[in-house]
Amino acid sequence: MKLHELKPAKGATHREKRLGRGEASGKGGTSTKGNKGSQSRAGYQRKNAHEGGQMPIQRRLPKRGFKNPFRVEYKVFNLGQIDHLVEKYELSDFNHETLREWGLVGQTEKIKILGNGELKAKVTFKVNAISEKAKQAVEAAGGSVELVK
Repeated sequence: MKLHELKPAKGATHREKRLGRGEASGKGGTSTKGNKGSQSRAGYQRKNAHEGGQMPIQRRLPKRGFKNPFRVEYKVFNLGQIDHLVEKYELSDFNHETLREWGLVGQTEKIKILGNGELKAKVTFKVNAISEKAKQAVEAAGGSVELVK
């Protein structure tokens, strides 16, 4: 170790000037916060989206669209998916209880069947909604459909 390699221990020195420690420090008095006003006080917090008096972005942008509070959301299953699920879980009934048992639908979710894909298995359906194409495919495969409200 040589004299020019000497350094103070880590944490022993402070790079920044300590604020508010007298006029001789060069940062005394107001501690670089300016004079008066809420920003110079302890505990000041700026509002998240405050833009310094400029009209905030959420007020500059127009409101768009419409959210229908009465919209009915369905958990959708296509016939191709159902054929795969029937093989995987060995289902004969496709209803809310059996799907919930396997964790495929939530407690309050409504089920809708759509006609995309092919159904080979004979399955009994108790669902909230079904498309016409899907209904025809289910009945052609020997299954039955019951709508539940």
